[in-house]
Amino acid sequence: MIAKSKQLDFKDIYEIINDASSAYKGIIPADRWKEPYMTEDELQSQIADGVEFWSYQQDSVIIGVMGIQHKPDVTLIRHAYVRTTARNKGIGGKLLKHLSTLTDKPILIGTWADATWAIAFYLKNGFRQVSHIEKEQLLRKYWNIPLRQIETSVVLASPDFDIMKINEQDGI
Repeated sequence: MIAKSKQLDFKDIYEIINDASSAYKGIIPADRWKEPYMTEDELQSQIADGVEFWSYQQDSVIIGVMGIQHKPDVTLIRHAYVRTTARNKGIGGKLLKHLSTLTDKPILIGTWADATWAIAFYLKNGFRQVSHIEKEQLLRKYWNIPLRQIETSVVLASPDFDIMKINEQDGI
């Protein structure tokens, strides 16, 4: 079952993010890895910044989470994680499909460039990787992340995303 997360789900979301992010250890640049991968304060900050988490529950236990963040002209998918013990069972795909129905705007997703499994997942689900120039522009505009993370990340876009429309709106 997919449901919008509540404040009482905070500990589960925090636990799942830090469990599932263990897949990045040794893959992403060492200077970007830390334990815990996301602190409770960082998670609270993400929620305060408008990230709405949705959870996938099985037998009343949350086993996957995915965030959605609405921006004026796009929607971001943020922090998509499934418990290590529940990976490769279609949970991420179900969450992504559900969250995609919650917006009529193009969707953007940022992930680590070396997380090939994550990139393959989004490509399999109909997203396309944007160019390096577009990635730089989009990460600076829609995300609040350090320069080093911008350098080592990629952005994937839904089929209806058009960088020209974004540039027109920005007067570029």
